[in-house]
Amino acid sequence: MISFDTFRSSDGTPIYLQILLYIKRGAVAGTILDGDELPSRRVLSALLGINPNTVQKAFRLLEDEDLIESQTGAKSVMKLSEDKIAKLREDLLREDIRSITGSLRQMGISRDEAIRLISQFWDDGNERNDID
Repeated sequence: MISFDTFRSSDGTPIYLQILLYIKRGAVAGTILDGDELPSRRVLSALLGINPNTVQKAFRLLEDEDLIESQTGAKSVMKLSEDKIAKLREDLLREDIRSITGSLRQMGISRDEAIRLISQFWDDGNERNDID
C-alpha cells in the first residue's frame, strides 16, 4: 500500500495536483512501484482531511495518464513500466527546470551566473549552500 505519511500539503497549488505530483515523484524515485496499491479514495480523503471528490479528481487524472488502473469495487494499483517512469522523470525535470529558469530570469540572473550557481549546488550535493 502506498504510504502518504510524508505527504505535506502546500499553499498555492490545488491539492489534487499535489497528490498527482506526490505519486509521480514517488514513481520516479522508486518508492512507488508497479503494482503498488493506493489507499481507497475515502481512506485517502480521511487521511489527508480533504473532500473525497478531490481525491477522485487526482485518481481520474492518474487514470487518464495510464499510471493507475482502477476497477469498481477493487483497489487502484500503479501501472508503471520503465518507459513510463523515464517519461515521467523527463516531464518532471522539464517542469522544474522551466520554473527555476523563469524565476532566475525574473530576478535578472544571467545564464552564466545561473550555470555557476547550479554547478556550485550540484558539486556540494545535498549540503546547505550559502550563495556568495
